[in-house]
Amino acid sequence: MARSPLALADASTVRREDLIATDQVFPDRVGEIYHLAHDPAQRWYYAPLMTPDEILLIKGWDSQTDGRARFTPHAAFDLPDTPADAPPRESIEVRTLVVIEH
Repeated sequence: MARSPLALADASTVRREDLIATDQVFPDRVGEIYHLAHDPAQRWYYAPLMTPDEILLIKGWDSQTDGRARFTPHAAFDLPDTPADAPPRESIEVRTLVVIEH
């Protein structure tokens, strides 16, 4: 069991009005990300039994506006009853851009 496991929101339960546009400030530019307002209707999941040889693919953004999930809200959370000496969660982030022309 690791500290601060990663949780993923079911994108179909996140309303547009739950998304809060927020500046993401870098030394050389300013971007934009969304913070998420709490809504009891949101469903969140995590994978407590993942092993180091497994991966979790998270959709960061999709330009399509036809009703499919455009991104996956995600966050670390405190899991009750986690031992104080539990190791921290380890993550490796790799971003990939895919362009599909029709």
